Amino acid sequence: MKGQGRKIAVLTAYDYPTARLLDEAGVDVILVGDSLSMVVQGRETTLPVTLEEMVYHAEIVGRAVQRALVVVDLPFPTAYVGVHKAVEAAARILKAARCQAVKLEGGAEQAEVIAALVSAGIPVMGHVGLRPQNVHQMGGYKVQRDEQRLKQDARCAEQAGAFGLVLECVPAPLAAEITQTLGIPTIGIGAGPECDGQVLVIHDLLGVTQDPMPRFVKKYANLHEVVSQAVRQYCDEVRTGVFPASQHAFK
Repeated sequence: MKGQGRKIAVLTAYDYPTARLLDEAGVDVILVGDSLSMVVQGRETTLPVTLEEMVYHAEIVGRAVQRALVVVDLPFPTAYVGVHKAVEAAARILKAARCQAVKLEGGAEQAEVIAALVSAGIPVMGHVGLRPQNVHQMGGYKVQRDEQRLKQDARCAEQAGAFGLVLECVPAPLAAEITQTLGIPTIGIGAGPECDGQVLVIHDLLGVTQDPMPRFVKKYANLHEVVSQAVRQYCDEVRTGVFPASQHAFK
C-alpha cells in the first residue's frame, strides 16, 4: 500500500462486535491497543493492563476479523524485561489469538527486542514519538520534538525488522520527513497528513468518550448522546408501562 500510495486506515477494537463492524466496514488494520486500560477499564494510563488481559481481548477481536490485519500491543513492561520474556509474551499472544503481529513502543533502545521477535517469526510494528507506556518519564502527554532522537528511533526500528511504525504526537513536517525516508509504512496519530496511514481510538472516533479530546482526534459521530437518549427513552417507557407492548410478549 505504501508503494502504491494508498493510505492505510487503522482503528482500535477491544471486543467481538466492534471488531466485526470495523472489519466489515473496510478498515485495513485493527489494533488491539493497550489503550483498553483507559477507554475500557477506566484507568488513568495504559500501564496497569496485563498480558493476560491483552490476550483475552486479542482472542475476542481475532475471532471476529476475517480480512483486516490484526495487531496486538505488548503491554508494559513486556518489552523491557529481556528478549526471551518478550518473545515468550508475543508468542503467547499469537498462539492464543487469530492475530498476525504485535506492536511495541520504542525505537533505538528496543532494536534488540524487535530483531529477536522478527527472528522468531513474529511480525512487529514499532511505535515512536510519544510513548504512553513512558508517560511518567516523558512528563505527560506532550508533542515530541527531539528531531535527532525521533529519526534515530525510526531508523533503528526499521533496521531491526519492524514492518511498520506508529508515529505519535510528532510535528507534521518531521513526520513527513521520516515517512519519506523509511521503506516501511508510518501510521500517524497526531503526526499530520503525510504519514502512510492514520490510527484513532474507536471510542474517540465514535464520540463515546466525553473527556477532553486531544487536538488530533476527529469525532465522526456522537454515540454518547445517541445511547443516552435511547436509554432515557427505554427507562421512561418501562416506568410508564409503554414497554413491553403486546407485540413484545408471547401468547
